[in-house]
Amino acid sequence: MTEKMWLGGIYFKDEGGYEIVLKSLNHYKNRLKTLNNSPELKEAGAMFAPVLNQQARKTVPKIDETVKKIQESLNSIESVNNLQEDISFFQKALECYESDIHKAEETGYEYFVTLVGDMSQAKKDLEIIKIALDKISQFE
Repeated sequence: MTEKMWLGGIYFKDEGGYEIVLKSLNHYKNRLKTLNNSPELKEAGAMFAPVLNQQARKTVPKIDETVKKIQESLNSIESVNNLQEDISFFQKALECYESDIHKAEETGYEYFVTLVGDMSQAKKDLEIIKIALDKISQFE
């Protein structure tokens, strides 16, 4: 059986897809580090806070490891192909960033606006995120 080629790796390395993934991972990390300030957590009640904070503490080191893995992999397409196991994690980070951009726009909550930062750039990132979500999961 022939192994499928990860077209997402080509997008990731040669088309600069890694940039939005790194930006999204950084956003995801900041989101997790400031989880206690989230209006959503405050609305959900204190019952879920300890569980979510525990999960956040476990995820932040994984983000750091993944960022390092990406930076070390950009030298060759073979190395980039080793990132396939992280596709779902990349998607989660991209979706978190995308969701928070929408929340900043729609709710105007200071938490999301501050977390997202430059809203004009974030709005431009929405299209890039859409492309990245589509392309990083492509195989041939």
